[in-house]
Amino acid sequence: VQVPEGFTAVMSATSWEKQKDNTFVFKMSQPIPSYLIALAVGDIVSADVGPRSRVWAEPCLIEAAKKEYDGVIEEFLAVGEKLFGPYVWGRYDILFMPPSFPFGGMENPCLTFATPCLLAGDRSLVDVIIHEISHSWFGNLVTNATWGEFWLNEGFTMYAQRRISTEVYGSAYTCLEAATGRALLRQHMDNTGEDHPLNKLRVVIEPGFSLILGVNPDDTYNETPYEKGYCFVSYLAHLVGDQSKFDAFLQAYVNRFKFQSITADDTLGFFLEYFPELKEKGVDSIPGFEFDRWLNTPGWPPYLPDLSPGEQLMKPADELAELWAADGLNMEAIEAVDITAWRTYQLVYFLDQVLQKSPLPEGNVERLSKMYPKISKAQNAELRLRWCQIVLKNNLEAEYHKVKDFLHSQGKQKYTLPLYRAMWGGSESARALAMETFSATAPQLHVNVQNYIKKILGLE
Repeated sequence: VQVPEGFTAVMSATSWEKQKDNTFVFKMSQPIPSYLIALAVGDIVSADVGPRSRVWAEPCLIEAAKKEYDGVIEEFLAVGEKLFGPYVWGRYDILFMPPSFPFGGMENPCLTFATPCLLAGDRSLVDVIIHEISHSWFGNLVTNATWGEFWLNEGFTMYAQRRISTEVYGSAYTCLEAATGRALLRQHMDNTGEDHPLNKLRVVIEPGFSLILGVNPDDTYNETPYEKGYCFVSYLAHLVGDQSKFDAFLQAYVNRFKFQSITADDTLGFFLEYFPELKEKGVDSIPGFEFDRWLNTPGWPPYLPDLSPGEQLMKPADELAELWAADGLNMEAIEAVDITAWRTYQLVYFLDQVLQKSPLPEGNVERLSKMYPKISKAQNAELRLRWCQIVLKNNLEAEYHKVKDFLHSQGKQKYTLPLYRAMWGGSESARALAMETFSATAPQLHVNVQNYIKKILGLE
């Protein structure tokens, strides 16, 4: 790849070298599916953050990226290898994309593309990268054969991500994070209706499918393959009943199907072959939990993994949200709760509860904002999203500028669309803010995100 002077090319490849005339030569020694071939060209520089990892970013971001990820990635990789077998891709580098990048991350082998939203400045979002690292085994090494079975990539990756997270951060924190994921699935199913054909694990995507159902294939990218997929993999683990045996199965699964594209039938067939005693018991056809039902029936997962270890972190957050939703604020009780040690997902969980209870009684949100600058002035994108949602739900016009600033600073779909929905469902002034912000930011948004917002604002 020959690029103009002053530019650098990077690629999802196992080796690359720069030759004369600013030409970059890439080799990929492993077979990969075509969707993982990725190339980026820009004014980018790199910094090492581990024995086999470096970060790439524009010069203005490289210091922040190095500070955030230095020494972090190797720990996640090492735990992944312990659980799922060798990391076969050689390097694990991260390229921080421009703010308009619409996704959290894209797991291109050797070089994950990531949103700059992960650079919170205090490492509070570094664990998001565990998801992309987990794809190194589930998705990149064992791949879904068709996009109708996208859950094979994402459900197994969510499970793997939470296994790594449990080893690194413990089960209480991981269960709390999974509870946040479950709440997103609930929200998604409430928005679309449980019976929506996209709320199946095995989605039928046929030529003409999108026309008949009025479904945009982009809409298949939603919470269902991730969180319902996670529930199904957790159900398989529950059938086995022993974590170390299920971990061993996952290693054998990766080893059996590595560098192949497979279907759910391959996966489940191998599961029953690996555990003949379960096959004998007929676990694939237990009434209400049939494998066929999991795959082909839309709706809420028939089995939910036990997230009760997260309750020790959820309970204080629930109680604090209750206090803030009260008519007369009990400041003594509120001040007795020290949230300085709470990590991101505990704060996220707290804000989700506050949002559910919103609008709060007159004046409460203003006081909450003053009391917790760590939240209301956060640079962490997950906290900013929730705070903006709370501002809109409580029609706190004094802080509308925070919504505007956040939407001007990034174009990630997961953050952008909920805020436009909230503005459009809000007051006159909130709708005006939506129109004004969209006309100012539209040119810097990914075309898919632009189109989704147009739909929300009735501009189609």
